[in-house]
Amino acid sequence: MTQAVQALRPAAARLRAGAALLGPAFVAAVAYVDPGNVATNTAAGARYGYLLVWVIVGANAMAGLVQYLSAKLGLVTGLSLPEALRDRMPRVGRLAYWLQAEVVAMATDLAEVLGGAIALHILFHLPLVLGGAITGVASTALLLVQNRSGQRPFERAVTIMLVVVAIGFAAGLFVSAPDPAATAAGLVPRFADGDSVLLAAGILGATVMPHAVYVHSALARDRHGRLGSGAARDRLLAATRVDVGMAMLFAGAVNLAMLLVAATALRGTSSADTLEGAHAAIGDHLGQGVALLFAVALLASGLASTAVGCYSGAVVLDGLLRIRVPLLVRRVVTLVPAIGVLAAGVDPTRALVLSQVVLSFGIPFALVPLVWLTARRRVMGAAVNGTLTTVFAGVVAAAVVALNLVLVFA
Repeated sequence: MTQAVQALRPAAARLRAGAALLGPAFVAAVAYVDPGNVATNTAAGARYGYLLVWVIVGANAMAGLVQYLSAKLGLVTGLSLPEALRDRMPRVGRLAYWLQAEVVAMATDLAEVLGGAIALHILFHLPLVLGGAITGVASTALLLVQNRSGQRPFERAVTIMLVVVAIGFAAGLFVSAPDPAATAAGLVPRFADGDSVLLAAGILGATVMPHAVYVHSALARDRHGRLGSGAARDRLLAATRVDVGMAMLFAGAVNLAMLLVAATALRGTSSADTLEGAHAAIGDHLGQGVALLFAVALLASGLASTAVGCYSGAVVLDGLLRIRVPLLVRRVVTLVPAIGVLAAGVDPTRALVLSQVVLSFGIPFALVPLVWLTARRRVMGAAVNGTLTTVFAGVVAAAVVALNLVLVFA
């Protein structure tokens, strides 16, 4: 018995060492379960049932490749994506690039703050403006954890919130189980009409997001530093693939749960096109307990995603322009436009849709440079993408950009 225990100790030590390398991808994965995802996935299930299951599966597979390339860039070069671009662009180009990224960051914050505000309105009947302000303050507190205590406590806090999100959005599956055959049939790529194409584009646009690409390269670099070539880097890249795979599987499962709950319980419910309407419909069809968990998950989603979005904005500003802005100033800059939209009385659903359109414009500026840099041997050395990886990444980038253009101009 003692010999068996001793034999297990090295394996347990290796398992702990491997687990210690995980984390950055789960922070980036917050972008894949934000309020924009909730809105599009719920609407897809309510309108078309299981039809667009394949879109969620495909979108998360694409996101997995993108996030791995982002993390690999940070680990191999010791630079975030904005830093890697800084030395390859003239000053005017850097300013223009930062400006579009800043607009995208504000649009991201609008969507996340709006989700938190709606959740607080549902839970406590707070006015949207007050709910938005509370969301901003709470997310700032989450950022202070990273600023004062380091990255790992921040990762743990975000991961805990991800678990809350998963429980809240998946709870309905235990009350009304989805049809396995219909779910499997939903894996076959097809559309029903023009609106289903637009909704598919919306799902993809809410999944692959610019700020997740920027921030993951910085998170991986800051956690592990830059390693020289050799066995140690190979092990770290292998662990990063596991980290990304687990995080994307987790995020994909949560997204799929949102659609399946709506497909099972909300099919044909027109009010499910809005977050408040989806909450009310879930309460009517699945019970108030499930509806409460949905609202709590929406709040956790808004809080975590707006914190990560703000952190991403700081990564872009520092990386491109070498300017570091105090956390509170940064938080105010991105929060004020979101509060202004809420104060203006703009319809929350329309504001959420418009924010996704703005995000669509930022997608090419993140994906195209990422694929280009990771395919250059001069940048990546021996860790340069293989030909097949570059082809797949190029196809993913082209598909994401094309579908986002469909969303913008439709």
